[in-house]
Amino acid sequence: MSWSWSGQLAGRIDEHVVTSAALAGNPLGDPVQRPLWVYVPPGYDHSDRRLPSVYVIQGYTGSLAMWGNREAFRRPFPETADALFASGQAPPCIVVWVDAWTAYGGSQFVDSPGTGRYHTYLCEDVVPFVDARYRTLDSAAHRGIQGKSSGGFGAMITPMLRSDLFGGLATHAGDALYECCYIPEFPKAVRALRDWGGDIGAWWQDFRSRPAFTRSEDHTLLMMLGVAACFSSDDDGSPVLPFDPTTGRLRDQVWERWLAWDPVRMVRAHADALRSLRAVWIDGGTHDEWYLDLGAVAFRDALAEIGVTDVHFELFDGTHGGTSWRYPLSLAYLAERLTPVTS
Repeated sequence: MSWSWSGQLAGRIDEHVVTSAALAGNPLGDPVQRPLWVYVPPGYDHSDRRLPSVYVIQGYTGSLAMWGNREAFRRPFPETADALFASGQAPPCIVVWVDAWTAYGGSQFVDSPGTGRYHTYLCEDVVPFVDARYRTLDSAAHRGIQGKSSGGFGAMITPMLRSDLFGGLATHAGDALYECCYIPEFPKAVRALRDWGGDIGAWWQDFRSRPAFTRSEDHTLLMMLGVAACFSSDDDGSPVLPFDPTTGRLRDQVWERWLAWDPVRMVRAHADALRSLRAVWIDGGTHDEWYLDLGAVAFRDALAEIGVTDVHFELFDGTHGGTSWRYPLSLAYLAERLTPVTS
């Protein structure tokens, strides 16, 4: 891969297309063939050494191509990752950028009748695809996962559910402590739905008929619809909101389905998996608009309660956005922790 406006990478990024068996027949009719970027560090082609791997997953509404976006005065993550390895600041590592887009803007990296089998896609389609084509150290002790926001949520839950595959995680402002990050959004959604008679499906039809995000309520309602599709869909795939769309009153049984996916609440049930991890990085901005700094603290404390205290934890001065500079920091940490110790 090359960008006309970028410098030459010292390593290499290969672009692939993965045909996913797990996503076949998904309820939204989203593509079964998915793009995948795989980075190999400098010297990879001239060595037979096997390397650890780190999988990078997206925040909500993130698409794979957005990793190439250039912010003012900042380089995109593939470039800063390459600079990390080229400079020797971290041991060499294979980095995999994963696409998990849906028609609703995201999948939360879970299996759901409302979106499709995205957890299975990540674990059973993408990981074996990479291991078959690259010299990875193909064990959990040398495989990590990293993400921000919804990607940070995915990075927290995936090693809990598949400790046989992932032995390290890095979560940047990951969705957690749902009473703080989600409940404040519910009354905003209720007010927005007044224009649609309380029917989020009517809003969705209108949203798809015009340029996206041209109404003030679009971001809030898209998140509500998309997360409901992931966490609380009926068996037929219909998303069910966790609150009454006209009063905002919680629908307790539906809300419990969301809480079952709160990483803070998941910790105790997955204690053994979490105790097996070789690397845990948790951070968040002190002014995060969704209070995910509080979720980060709560997740750290829940880990401590089960005896997991060897954790990199950090709250930094910042909000939810503009935090791409954090990615190479946690990538270096994961690469270091997941690299075999040599005598």
